[in-house]
This record gives sequence, C-alpha cells and structure tokens, in this order.
Amino acid sequence: MIRNLAWIFGIVFVAVGVLGFVPGITADGQLLGLFEVDPLHNVIHLVSGLAAIAAAWGLFAPRLYFQAFGVVYALVTVIGFVQGDTILGLIGVNMADNALHLVIAAAALYIGFAMKEGGNSMAMG
Repeated sequence: MIRNLAWIFGIVFVAVGVLGFVPGITADGQLLGLFEVDPLHNVIHLVSGLAAIAAAWGLFAPRLYFQAFGVVYALVTVIGFVQGDTILGLIGVNMADNALHLVIAAAALYIGFAMKEGGNSMAMG
C-alpha cells in the first residue's frame, strides 16, 4: 500500500511540476489561478515527485520517503505560515499553498510513521 501511495504522490507531483510551466494553466504566477508557483517551486515539485517514483520503484524505502518528505513539508508549512508569502525568500507561496502543504505534510507523516504496511490500521508499525 505504501509503495502504491508513493507512485500516486510521484505522479501527482511530477504532473504539478510540469503544469507549473504550462502557460494557460499557470497565469500570473498562479497554477489553476489558485496556487503561487515559480520556476524553482515547479522544480521542487518535480524533484519531490521523482523521489517518490524512485522510492516506489524500489531504489529506497517508500516509508523513508514519506518520513523525510513529511518532515520537510511540515517545516515548509510552518515557515510558509510564519513568513506569509515566501519560503525563506526562495519561493513564493500564498494561503492556498500553505494550507495544501499542511494537508500534504499530515498525509505524508501519517503514511511514513503511522500507517501499517497493509494500510488499514491507525496503529504504529
């Protein structure tokens, strides 16, 4: 189950990274008119997705991916809420980005630290 979730995360993040470069889908620095994006932000989405695909493919443990990814995105979330419109002055964010990062971090942390391999229990394992 965790491997399958890594595939899903990977495909979605690669797609979002690519779409961030597509005019029409991204206008005035906003993906779908809602999320702040810029070239570095798009590259980060691509790298995040490719790392998930690498984990799903078996190059390293998918659980480890979700643990690291969850911790990093939790930090990104906190920094985004504190700074408001930027992450360390490197990428632009808005409230929609921050809220989405919070949901992604929570999901990744749950998958990485709490989900059993079968995916049907809330117990640690």
